[in-house]
Amino acid sequence: MFQQLAALALSAATPALPAPPLPSTSATTSFHKVQVEGVGIFYREAGPRDAPTIVLLHGFPSSSREFNNLIPLLATRYHLIAPDYPGFGQSDAPSPDTYGYSFDHLAQTTGALLDQLGIRRYSLYLHDYGAPVGYRMILAHPERLQALIVQNGNAYREGLGPKWTRIAEYWAAPAAHPEVVDAFLSFDATKQRHLAGTRHPERYDPDSWTDEAAHLALPGQRAIQAALLYDYRTNVAAYPVWQAWLRTHRPPTLVAWGANDPSFVAAGAEAYRRDLPDAEIQLLDAGHFALDEATDAIAQRILDFLARHPG
Repeated sequence: MFQQLAALALSAATPALPAPPLPSTSATTSFHKVQVEGVGIFYREAGPRDAPTIVLLHGFPSSSREFNNLIPLLATRYHLIAPDYPGFGQSDAPSPDTYGYSFDHLAQTTGALLDQLGIRRYSLYLHDYGAPVGYRMILAHPERLQALIVQNGNAYREGLGPKWTRIAEYWAAPAAHPEVVDAFLSFDATKQRHLAGTRHPERYDPDSWTDEAAHLALPGQRAIQAALLYDYRTNVAAYPVWQAWLRTHRPPTLVAWGANDPSFVAAGAEAYRRDLPDAEIQLLDAGHFALDEATDAIAQRILDFLARHPG
């Protein structure tokens, strides 16, 4: 009895050692911010670090937050990294005077983040702006790509919806068309990117567009987003290069596309068949943010697809 009491007294007097870090699991997403080339880059991480990695590249005007519901469904089997680009989400938004906002630069910074994290092999999930960022990363390091997952990430002119006619006028004479930027950044446009074409509006969290609109209203955001909208013309010019790479290398590819998206229309999904005849293409009865209303279906397709293409 005396020995037991002494042991209890000793344990009470001895400071507890810090608990070992919990292993990352499907229910555990961790949040990080690191300096990459002088810019604070935020990213979400989940899943076991010794599992194959999926890098989730978000769209406009969202952030890695758009993957919040998908990440736990994949993290039982995969390591997930979801970064915010400079100017988006929780990453720093330096002035365009100090950080050049181009898709080349976003891809360079995102690639440098993965280098810093020691990630040398990955599958890419490309959504919206994630496509031009991701294709640049692929061309820079093709040996790193395991598989490709495309969700309303355009690489073909046929995929450009009617609104791109007005945006092309802005590309030709940006100073003459400030109204194009106004419309692009408006609250209504931000909301409709989520709701246009949806058949399940109840599956969309209104915080998504109210938070995005609040972010776009921050000082400096108009200059940042106008620069990227203008630079988007370089993506359209690069489509033939991306297509040639796909045609030559034929990576395992899953296309899960919201067919009712008015911005990147369904023809953009079907066009992948020209260069990737073995691609798995699924048109979903959903809009631009199809992941919000078809989370389970897209997650299951990804799990099935990657199980057949382990790299």
